[in-house]
Amino acid sequence: MTVWLEHYKPVLFDDLLTSEQVIDALKHLALQANPPHLLLSGPSGCGKTAALQLVCRQVLGPSWRATTHILQARDLHKTSGAMAKFEGFLRPEGAGSEDTLAGRTSLDAFDHSISASADASPPPAGEESAAPQAGSFAAVSRIIIIEDADYLGHARQSYLRRMMEESSRSARFLFTTHTPSRIIEALRSRTQHVRMPSLTRLQIEQRLEYIAGEENLQPAAGVLGDIAHVANGNLRKAVFTFQLLAQRHLLNDRKNVQMLMANSSRREVQLVLEEALRGRVHEWKWERQGEKNTRVLKGAMGALDQMMANHDLDGRGMVDRLHHFLVAGRTHYPEPLLADLLVAVSACDLNLQRSAQQRIQLEELLHRFAEVGEKHLRSTPTQPS
Repeated sequence: MTVWLEHYKPVLFDDLLTSEQVIDALKHLALQANPPHLLLSGPSGCGKTAALQLVCRQVLGPSWRATTHILQARDLHKTSGAMAKFEGFLRPEGAGSEDTLAGRTSLDAFDHSISASADASPPPAGEESAAPQAGSFAAVSRIIIIEDADYLGHARQSYLRRMMEESSRSARFLFTTHTPSRIIEALRSRTQHVRMPSLTRLQIEQRLEYIAGEENLQPAAGVLGDIAHVANGNLRKAVFTFQLLAQRHLLNDRKNVQMLMANSSRREVQLVLEEALRGRVHEWKWERQGEKNTRVLKGAMGALDQMMANHDLDGRGMVDRLHHFLVAGRTHYPEPLLADLLVAVSACDLNLQRSAQQRIQLEELLHRFAEVGEKHLRSTPTQPS
């Protein structure tokens, strides 16, 4: 089965679903003879990863995949041995070695077409970048991508800063982040920062209409608009949802979109609510991970973290799931309890729009749920069905 996210990914900068200003900025950066380190920020599904791939293809040429290295910082977050894994990625020969990934060069630095793994895609800017002169290296022969750099933490960011200063003469670091304020100033000052705006519902709906035409699909009226609405600016989520509904032949009724979204995370939302209402916002348990015991966050906060990771949700997406669960009519909560829960969700939604620290607002929401639970459920502990 063809994955539409891969099949319909942009191959030119002009194909990116973003603003003209962002497209012009990326073209300008990628075509420079000596491009800078790059920091791309923006909400989930706005095209950061697709944009980085186009930059790599333009800067490194057709063989860009051979000298592009990707680390997902979220995979290191709250895991045992994270720093060792991080150092192992940046120093493949060991922590004590002078050899670093950023300091390595390759034959592609002399000739971009020398690699056997050349890509057949066209240059994203419409023309190839200037080739290195005979007997000299290209200014950039290797690119290191750190995705979701928000999760690196201060210690690993400081480690990166030193490496960028000492051994990245022919390598460039490209970062993606949801919250650029979580990147230390020493890194931000060494990168060119490009902010990618959230996509509008109309932009996403138009892209889905294009895919529908290419796939000879005729969804019922309103289905594509509903998918664009529930995607909430996340193009990746919209395309994945569209393909899932198409593969299951569910594009003939708008109700199928609602059913899919309601069923995908109902049990996980219920667990978050139940734990919070019982007052178990934070619970720590020791679990065996590898060769040692690790203290793991459980309770409502642990369930919320797990759900956000599983479904690639940000704070607004989590609040939307909570709101939908409460108004779906399946909780059997008494009206006073339901009203207090909805007031808490509404206040959190408003606070998220004013704050760059989403986790603080979500944690405050769970503590508010605990207060509501203590108020209403002490004598009559009603639970969701």
